[in-house]
Amino acid sequence: MARVVVVGAGIAGLSAAWFLREHDVTVVEATAHVGGKLRTSDVAGMAVDEGAEQLLVRRPEALALARDVGLGDRVVHPNTSAAAVSSRGRLRPLPPRTLMGVPSSAASLRGVLAPWEVARAELDRVLPGGVPEGDTSVAAYVGRRLGRAVVDRLVEPLLGGVYAGRADALSLLATMPQLPRVHGSLMRAVGAAVPPPSDAPVFAALVGGLQQLADVVAAGSGATRVVGRAVRRIERTPSGFRVVHGPTVDEQVVEGDAVVVAVPAAPASRLLSDLTPRAAAALGEIDSTSVAIVTVALPATQAPALRGSGYLVPAIEGRAVKAVTFSSVKWPHVATSGAVVLRASIGRYGDVTDLQRDDDELVRLVLDELRTTVGVSAAPVATRVTRWGGGLPQYTVGHLDRVARIRAAVGAVPGLAVCGAAYDGIGVPACIASARRAADDVQAVLAERVNRPQ
Repeated sequence: MARVVVVGAGIAGLSAAWFLREHDVTVVEATAHVGGKLRTSDVAGMAVDEGAEQLLVRRPEALALARDVGLGDRVVHPNTSAAAVSSRGRLRPLPPRTLMGVPSSAASLRGVLAPWEVARAELDRVLPGGVPEGDTSVAAYVGRRLGRAVVDRLVEPLLGGVYAGRADALSLLATMPQLPRVHGSLMRAVGAAVPPPSDAPVFAALVGGLQQLADVVAAGSGATRVVGRAVRRIERTPSGFRVVHGPTVDEQVVEGDAVVVAVPAAPASRLLSDLTPRAAAALGEIDSTSVAIVTVALPATQAPALRGSGYLVPAIEGRAVKAVTFSSVKWPHVATSGAVVLRASIGRYGDVTDLQRDDDELVRLVLDELRTTVGVSAAPVATRVTRWGGGLPQYTVGHLDRVARIRAAVGAVPGLAVCGAAYDGIGVPACIASARRAADDVQAVLAERVNRPQ
């Protein structure tokens, strides 16, 4: 067996360890726990996710891994995925048959947009213009075709829910690769690309929370886990690598034939600065933003009637809360708690004022939002505030080029690989896919060494 060191024990690092489990793997994690943003804790007697709460079904990686590690019988699908958006003074259903908020018809926008904004979107059918050259921002492309109101009222809230980013800065190619890039009408192209209505589930979760996936993958990998020890540097040796971790007064070393770096962009840039300065520089160009998740449990007998899976709040409305999930309505396993559980998300790129509030202030802010928007008047029976500092990488214009430069530079150091949310997608399936790619790269190098003539 070769020795492999994985730096970082989020789902990407743990998945890399799983895919490389035939080797002697050591996972080094700076915090006291494994799982990263897959974390579950008790709220009013129910296990409720603190970070990621769902898996995208159309990407098979996460559900396949869950089945492989024996969690297939815990997979559950939402009762409803029908969400709303706050617009023009009330909650309105998201238009059907959209791609990340880009509509397939102007008629579907009625109610969400004002009549003159709908008329502007309708011009997409006759406006000249083609595919933008190279990368551009989501706002620039969609706004040119459909008008700024579609960007502000639909596209930005959806992107904000995923990336906590701004449509004016986010890369069209990196964040909306499924959006058709066509000459002529964008809505017509979306209509052709969106599949017909179906009862097939879009999302999935695990009864008991997604942390189970991290825990079971970690155990099943057989890797040695070193937690509470930040990696200080990675050094090249004639035969492999030295991974130095811990405080300066207690440095320890793990040696490996290969290393997988599965930490966010900023620490990855620092760790790779000596091994591959080009990769470190490109990683340094990837910014991130912080978010807070406020979970509230209300007494079931005093909670208002809630419909749908939740709602989004456009940034232009100037409200701190950007999204609310009606967890007890959306998920059948949460509905059994005896309380009504809701999760609110706070934090957008470039806006840190609200995140500087203390936990009690954030809870009050969320309760005010719920009182105003959905009529919550009861005092909560339980609350929880989770902060994810620098938790979401920003895929700004040019992101794909940056990732290509990172991978080319890392690939020039045999036995070194990277994975995680900073590269090809921030969802759980995308992180697992990046781990598979990193593991394959490492495995290819290790196999070449074994087969190399002596």
